[in-house]
Amino acid sequence: MSYQELITNGIKRLRTANKLTQEQFAEKISMSVQGYRNIEHNRYLPTAETIDKICEVFHIQPVKLLLPEPQANLDKVLELINTKLHNCDLDKLIRINNMIDLM
Repeated sequence: MSYQELITNGIKRLRTANKLTQEQFAEKISMSVQGYRNIEHNRYLPTAETIDKICEVFHIQPVKLLLPEPQANLDKVLELINTKLHNCDLDKLIRINNMIDLM
């Protein structure tokens, strides 16, 4: 994945996590809606000033825009797996363990 894709995916993830429309997000960062859409659709890379403005408005560090999906999703998956494993009998747990060993 390219740097531009990481940044634009991070910006879009930030927007959706804050339950904002493209229009609302653009307004918050003092940008035209079309300009913001061009960023989100990888038509151009946001300027350093735009990235700084996003980070200032949402109180984040720029590196957060480069990170893949938040750890919270992993925590939810692990919780779900633990719940399902807790409800398995010993025979099923042994089969699951054997399948994992084959991976």
